[in-house]
Amino acid sequence: MTLYCGIDLHSNNHVIVVNDENDKTVFSKRIANDLSLCLEYLTPFKEQLVGVAVESTFNWYWLVDGLAANGFHMLLVNTAAVKQYEGLKYSGDFKDAFHLAHLMRLGILPTGYIYPKEQRAVRDMLRRRMQLVQLASKQLLSIQNQIWRSSGIRVSSSQIKKKSFEVTLLRHHLKTAADTNLRIYRSIQSEIKLLEEEVEQAIETPKQLDLLQTMTGIGPVLGLTILLETGTTARFETVGDYASYCRCVQSLRESNNKKKGEGNAKSGNKYLSWAFSQAAHMAVRYEPKVKAFYDRKYQKKNGIVAIRAVAHKLARAAYYMLKNNEPFDVDKAFG
Repeated sequence: MTLYCGIDLHSNNHVIVVNDENDKTVFSKRIANDLSLCLEYLTPFKEQLVGVAVESTFNWYWLVDGLAANGFHMLLVNTAAVKQYEGLKYSGDFKDAFHLAHLMRLGILPTGYIYPKEQRAVRDMLRRRMQLVQLASKQLLSIQNQIWRSSGIRVSSSQIKKKSFEVTLLRHHLKTAADTNLRIYRSIQSEIKLLEEEVEQAIETPKQLDLLQTMTGIGPVLGLTILLETGTTARFETVGDYASYCRCVQSLRESNNKKKGEGNAKSGNKYLSWAFSQAAHMAVRYEPKVKAFYDRKYQKKNGIVAIRAVAHKLARAAYYMLKNNEPFDVDKAFG
């Protein structure tokens, strides 16, 4: 008998439903988030299971990795793409798990990519780095705004980043507040450096990193972020799919040349979106042809749209660079 398993995963428990080829439930149970318990209930069905579908929730690592290590064929479900029957009157955890097994049986279960466990930890370190970089930028802006607002003098971020910088334009409570931001900024910078050193020790420099660094605006850390977040280009059937995954494609629905609404703008990888935005800002500063493209877009729209257009171009170029193992060609990308 062929069986299909769907798991509805929550923060402290998960619901297991096992269906046969006729959509008849042969087993269902809610259990605590304990791998040993899950294995205890699923092992009797192991040889008959086509696969085990688990929703891509924030805490899927332990369950998917644990079951895969014990020989189960795992499917990571793209929850944003799963559609329930709109006429359904009642829905619950058991119904949701049943639905995953049902879609698997029909062969229409939308699944995501299960990133290799070995590289996932390094990728997550780079994600923490990105969060710290953003937090450090907030401290810089806070210092700048406080000085500008109180003294009328605009201090550049490059000045604040210097080790010798001191807040001398403010007095009393305002100086105390700005000094606090400055200490936090410097502490964050030291933590960022520690993460970067850990990443360098944890991973051998891949050949494709050298390729990515031929693109103006991409250095070693940003290149590694793009590589590890992308995984393999084989995941994406077309360059458009990759650009969409990088959140570089406009979320727009049109009919008869009229806007009818917007799709899910947050669908995709926010870390790749950030990485290509960072690369775009640097490319605009140091690559004349990119700057010319940016200026044309800026005149028609605005700075935000223009920089996203550059990021889109860079994402498309990166896809072909990784897929074909070729260096960056600015004429192809922006010619």
